[in-house]
Amino acid sequence: METYANALLYAIPFFTGLVLVEILYGYFVKNQKHNVMDTVSSLSSGLTNIIKDSLGLVVVLVSYPFLLKSLSLFEMKATWLVWLVAFISIDFAGYWNHRLSHHINIFWNQHVIHHSSEEFNLACALRQSISNLVGYFSILLIPAAVLGVPTQVIAILAPIHLFAQFWYHTQHIGKMGWLEYIIVTPSQHRVHHAINSEYIDKNLGQVLSIWDRMFGTFQEELDDVPPQYGVLKPASTWNPILINFQHFWRLLQDAWRANNWLDKFRIWFMPTGWRPEDVAKKYPIAIIEDVYNFKKYRPAASNSLKGYAIFQMLSSTILMLFMFYNYSEIGFKGLLLFGAFVFTGIYGYSALMDRKRHAVWIELFRGLTGIGLIVFTNDWFGLNSYITIGSLLMILYYVITIIGGFYFTFFEKPTGLLQLPI
Repeated sequence: METYANALLYAIPFFTGLVLVEILYGYFVKNQKHNVMDTVSSLSSGLTNIIKDSLGLVVVLVSYPFLLKSLSLFEMKATWLVWLVAFISIDFAGYWNHRLSHHINIFWNQHVIHHSSEEFNLACALRQSISNLVGYFSILLIPAAVLGVPTQVIAILAPIHLFAQFWYHTQHIGKMGWLEYIIVTPSQHRVHHAINSEYIDKNLGQVLSIWDRMFGTFQEELDDVPPQYGVLKPASTWNPILINFQHFWRLLQDAWRANNWLDKFRIWFMPTGWRPEDVAKKYPIAIIEDVYNFKKYRPAASNSLKGYAIFQMLSSTILMLFMFYNYSEIGFKGLLLFGAFVFTGIYGYSALMDRKRHAVWIELFRGLTGIGLIVFTNDWFGLNSYITIGSLLMILYYVITIIGGFYFTFFEKPTGLLQLPI
């Protein structure tokens, strides 16, 4: 995990920089694809996912080393061929994992966050799950294990394969000619994120597009069908932590309300969107019927609230980078506590972005707890070793968050506020 954390010290600024480049490009060509609150929500979602993954907060059903030891028929040596086989195996497994996430109710819960943005841009690529608490991906790597692909090769290629899926989340790149037949392109992935009936559940490939063509899930982007983005049951919140568990909560409610015991069990494993007939009739859930004329989620937000949201997101990013930089010194228990502070902060300021009145109490609790920890330990997870006034800066930060919570809850009214297009 420490190696992964060190890699993220470089990956996070790189991806954030590319998002900024896309925002600036959209501004200069007067074709902006970003909305401030949506982008902050997307980047904040990425932070929660990174923290969860870096702390290893997942129960692994079957590990790849176990499968390799139990199933391997060969022992592949470290040549170019093993890297090629490993990459194809990971991409093949990724396709089927992605397909399961779109077609099975319980698996959709861990993927819906990625589709929840009603925009399509590089930032939404970072909307990754924290609800995937059970790791089963290794089961899909059985072909690699049978062929004897070493664990180290899989471990190196897996994050590279994930990072390679970032670039095609953009509307600024058109179709790419012959490459459309080999790799997943921005055009293909726009189709995948679209909620148009022609595009739903299409283009499930992750790096190679051959699997979609092979298994009948490919759909070209049509000139007369402009993609519309989001999910048919809109998230209607900027809070990435809530979005991660919305679908699970609906499933839990439906299972509880169902009269038939079989329905209580099978709802989790039925096709995405399936509901018991009696529950669907008594508790209808609105979905988007006209994808071209639905109202996007845009609660009123002043320029000051937008600026505050950006400040909080950047502060959380800096805190997380420090956590990774000081990973081994903080220790696992300290990392859990540190992660909890960042998680609570993201929940608090994204609830404030939603204009939820309870956000102020979350910010107050986090601020007072953070200040109390600094007073008790005379430090902030070793920050004073790097910056002499580190603790004072953190106290100032928490004071600002408390003031911000009170100001945007009780003093700045949400009605009639100026909304800029970005």
